Amino acid sequence: MAQSERIVSGSRQDEDYSQDNSLRPRRLVDYIGQDRVKRNLDIGIRAAQQRGDPLDHLLVYGTPGLGKTTLANIIAIEMGVQIKITSGPAIERPGDMVAILTQLPEDSVLFIDEIHRLSRVVEEILYPAMEDFFVSWVIDKGLKARSMNLTIKPFTLIGATTRFGMVSAPLRDRFGSVYRLEFYDEEAMRTIVARSARILEIESDEDGIVEIARRARGTPRVANRLLRRVRDYAQVMADNVINAEVANEALTGLEVDQLGLEGLDHRVLSSIIEKFGGGPVGLDTLAASISEES
Repeated sequence: MAQSERIVSGSRQDEDYSQDNSLRPRRLVDYIGQDRVKRNLDIGIRAAQQRGDPLDHLLVYGTPGLGKTTLANIIAIEMGVQIKITSGPAIERPGDMVAILTQLPEDSVLFIDEIHRLSRVVEEILYPAMEDFFVSWVIDKGLKARSMNLTIKPFTLIGATTRFGMVSAPLRDRFGSVYRLEFYDEEAMRTIVARSARILEIESDEDGIVEIARRARGTPRVANRLLRRVRDYAQVMADNVINAEVANEALTGLEVDQLGLEGLDHRVLSSIIEKFGGGPVGLDTLAASISEES
C-alpha cells in the first residue's frame, strides 16, 4: 500500500525537504535518543581524531524518518570534514561511482542513502575503495578491454538502508560498525517535539507537546510533520497557541488517532478482522480488499 503521502509515514515527503535542515541537530550532544548508538559513535569519533585517521566505515539501518541522514551529517561535523550525500538509485554505472570516489576530499564522509539499491557491478567498485583506498575498473570491451587502478584519498563511507537484509554480505562485511536505529520512546518524542516547537517559534504548552508526541509513531520526521499541521490549525483557529485541546482537534481532523493510526490503518485492521477472520492474509489480497496498491 502506498506510503509516500501519508501524514504518519516516515518516508520523506516534499514538505520535509524545506524543513528538515532547520530542525536537524548539528552536534552529537544535541541528537536526542539512540543512546547506545551515540555512545559508540562518540568513542569511535574521539579515537579516530586522536589517531588522525578517518572514522571506520559504518552502516546505519532502520525504518524511514529515524534520523539516519541527520546522524551522517553530525558525524561529518564532529569529525570536522566535508560530506558528500548521494543515494543508491542515483549511482547507475560503475563510472558514476568512480567519479564520486576520485573527487572526494581527504578524510571526507561519503553518505549513500538506500545503499541496498546499488547494483552489483557498482557495488564491486566500493570493495577495494573501502579496504585499501583505491578503485579498479575495466574500460573498453573485448580485445581492447583493460583494467585501470587509481589510488584515492582516505574517506569514511556511511551507508543507510531501510532494508538491511537486502544489503549483500560482501558489502555488509566491509563496514567496521553496523548500527540499528530504534523507534523513539514517548519521552524522547516529547523532547524532540518541544525542541522543534522552539526552533519554529511555536507557542505551546506541555500538554500540547504530549498530544503530538504520542501520535507520532516513535518517528521524529512524523512528529515534526504533525507539529507543522497543528501549527497551521492553531494559527487559523486558536490564536497561534497549541495546547492539548487544539492539538487533539487538529489531529482528529486529520484522522490521526491517539495511537498514531490514521484512516488507512483502520481500514487495514478492519479488513483483516472482518473479511479474513483476523488473518493470516497476503499483502496483495489485503490491498485489493481495501482498493489500495500493494
